[in-house]
Amino acid sequence: MIYEYENGIPAEVLKEALAKSLEGLNLKKVLILPPDFTRMYSGAGKITAIYYELLKDTCQVDIMPALGTHVPMTKEEWVAFFGEGVPFDRMIVHNWRNDVVKIGEVPASFVSEVSEGLVNNSIDVEVNKRLLDPSYDLILSVGQVVPHEVVGMANYGKNIFVGCGGSSMINSSHMLGAFYGMERIMGKDFSPVRRVFDYAQENFLANIPLVYVLTTTTNKGDEVTIHGLYIGKERSNFEAAVKKSQEINLTHMNKRLDKVVVYLDPREFKSTWLGNKAIYRTRMAIADGGELIVLAPAIGHFGEDEENDRLIRKYGYVGRENVLKLVDAPENEDLRQNLSVAAHLIHGSSDGRFKITYCAGKLTEEEVRGAAFNYAPYEEMAAKYDPAKLVDGFNTVDGEEIFYISNPALGLWVCDD
Repeated sequence: MIYEYENGIPAEVLKEALAKSLEGLNLKKVLILPPDFTRMYSGAGKITAIYYELLKDTCQVDIMPALGTHVPMTKEEWVAFFGEGVPFDRMIVHNWRNDVVKIGEVPASFVSEVSEGLVNNSIDVEVNKRLLDPSYDLILSVGQVVPHEVVGMANYGKNIFVGCGGSSMINSSHMLGAFYGMERIMGKDFSPVRRVFDYAQENFLANIPLVYVLTTTTNKGDEVTIHGLYIGKERSNFEAAVKKSQEINLTHMNKRLDKVVVYLDPREFKSTWLGNKAIYRTRMAIADGGELIVLAPAIGHFGEDEENDRLIRKYGYVGRENVLKLVDAPENEDLRQNLSVAAHLIHGSSDGRFKITYCAGKLTEEEVRGAAFNYAPYEEMAAKYDPAKLVDGFNTVDGEEIFYISNPALGLWVCDD
């Protein structure tokens, strides 16, 4: 089922569509896999709340946010995302290190073929054990299709194999994307990582009662507009969502940008692991020798868990070539065992092409510079580049032209050269 409205899907149409997707099903137990609060503009919180309301009186509804490597949602985030009507005690926390089981393996020959020989090892397919629980009559994977630095376009199988996946698949897929190159992936469908996810889905998830509920959205401030809704397991639904997202979430520039200022909403971005979307999503628009200023009032750590945070602090965002050398060095076994961190370090650097100034409100200058970023105090830079006064797009500040982005999570900025 595909619903697309240029000005947003009306509330009554959204509810009718979700109700229709449940027609004819005799459901006793349902598992919903929404994103977490870091996807606050996805519309998935509203959709999950509607499904819960439709199902709660007739069956058991469990909700397991597709955390991937992120920290669990707090009660405050839960209520802000899903509303008061979805009980916090329905949450199941996905543990990507311990709660997964291996269900198959993507062969090395396939990985080599899709990566053009850049990666030649097999990839274990792991998912949270609850996805294999036969007591679930229906599993609803809810999430947004939007440009993404690892897979090209987020969601669909990624919500299962990364959001509800294990360390092996997360590490392998992230490094595969990093080896292949972000610029070759972002905003596109058939990336090597996507093809690995497709292989895993076709070969190992055929007997799971899984249905995807995908969205395409834009936002103005906290107001989210759901332009598209795509319900079903068929890949054609995902492809329609990709096409729509490419229309509404990609911004094409006719010239390279010398200075870009990106604001990271403190409710959504508390780590560079998430906040580096400011880098990923703008790097194809920034000029050589340019500058990216990241206004990050709530950034207080690097990784989303203690081990990833430690590794980022230890090695830093030192660029692709340096990270690859670090991975190969015999003494760096800890980094080899956490290749998603290595990939993240590659993604979070400009490789010296442009300057990155992180204005982290809750990290010290020593911590920021220790991770190989430039530093400026948040209060000072926010006073100069005031998020309350700037508008998305071109602005003039003290006689200087800058390009401002209020939310990097929903877009990709690309220079047409």
